Amino acid sequence: MERVSRRVFITDCEGPITKNDNAAELAEAFIPKGDIFFRKLSLYDDYLAEVARKKSYKAGDTLRLILPFFKAFGVDDRTVRKFSRRNITMIPQADCMLREVLELVPAYIVSTSYSPYIQAVCEVLGFPFRNTYSTTVSLDRYELPPEEKIRLKELHSFIIGLPDFSIPPGAESSDDLSPADRDTVHRLDEIFWSVLPEMEINRMILEVNPVGGREKAHAIEEIVETEGAEIRDVFYVGDSITDVDAFRLVRAGGGMAVSFNGNDWAIKEASFAVTAQTALPIGWLATLFINQGTRGFQDLLVTEILPESRQTISEKSCRVRKTVRTEKIGALG
Repeated sequence: MERVSRRVFITDCEGPITKNDNAAELAEAFIPKGDIFFRKLSLYDDYLAEVARKKSYKAGDTLRLILPFFKAFGVDDRTVRKFSRRNITMIPQADCMLREVLELVPAYIVSTSYSPYIQAVCEVLGFPFRNTYSTTVSLDRYELPPEEKIRLKELHSFIIGLPDFSIPPGAESSDDLSPADRDTVHRLDEIFWSVLPEMEINRMILEVNPVGGREKAHAIEEIVETEGAEIRDVFYVGDSITDVDAFRLVRAGGGMAVSFNGNDWAIKEASFAVTAQTALPIGWLATLFINQGTRGFQDLLVTEILPESRQTISEKSCRVRKTVRTEKIGALG
């Protein structure tokens, strides 16, 4: 096929390409009650990024907050690589979809996931790792003093014991939370922004920069510059809170921002929502965009996200998301 100039295909990994949440699965495998622990940190991440809008914090920074705890429970680089390679679950037809898109235009994966996982996915797909952006981290680079290991395990137990909290729809500050939920958030604030900064291992949190939130937007800008394209030439696929900034950038620039089995955060910011059991519709829509741009979507029977339909679309999208990626992973931000 003749390569079409200018258009660029960019996708998240976890959601559109794989069913995994690699960090959540690592936590469940190697941290006691890791599923509960990660769920609490993930919700706290949603709160910090989109409600409190904490300075210098972005969606997806869960992946740096959890690092000292991985270290405390004995996770090292070899463990991450080995676990990642053995626990990849693909969205059906994702490999075919990517191959077909690559025949037409440059394609990239921009993911918040740890790089060893993305590298493993690329090996399975035969996708060029050089065309990916992901979170670079090495657990082996950091030493953990014995007394800090003990303290981290105490903090882990404390966090596990904290009451669950929820973020009300439309919440814009901590004032919108219930008194009990504000107390829970305050305790987490103390741990991550007062206790941990006094510890040597906090270097991990300071030095690791997850590719989520505005970092995904920056990656898109870099890709566009590299390819000699414009934002309006970008077809971007995502599914979660870490894609919000990317969606906003692409939509504002006239490109196509597609939510694939997205959660509430994704539905709110995308141009169009797609729910499907396989990745094939991503390829169909990408091909339409490649050939006709956004005008190709004018007569397409796709559910456009409007204020009056957003809740209905979100509920359906979240249902399919949980079916495709499992109830546990689908519920994460």
